Amino acid sequence: MNGPSDWPTGDLESRVRFALEEVRPALQADGGDVSLIRIEDGVVYVKLRGACDGCPMAHSTLADFVTERICLYAPEIERVEAE
Repeated sequence: MNGPSDWPTGDLESRVRFALEEVRPALQADGGDVSLIRIEDGVVYVKLRGACDGCPMAHSTLADFVTERICLYAPEIERVEAE
C-alpha cells in the first residue's frame, strides 16, 4: 500500500493509470495484464490480456481487484468494464 506521499493527485487519467500500475504486478505474476482503453462518462474501459483474457476468474479480478483500486484513487469513476 502506498504511503501518503505516494498518493496520486494528478488528473483523472493519471490517477487511473496509477491504479493500473499498482495491480499490474499481481496480474503479470499470473501471466496476465491490463491496459487502459479509454475513460468515458464515468466509466473506465480496460482490456484484460494474456492469461486474464478468457480466464474464468477474469470477472472477479476486474470487479474485486482492478475496480477497487481504480475507485480508491478516482472515486468519481462509476464502474470499470472490460472490452
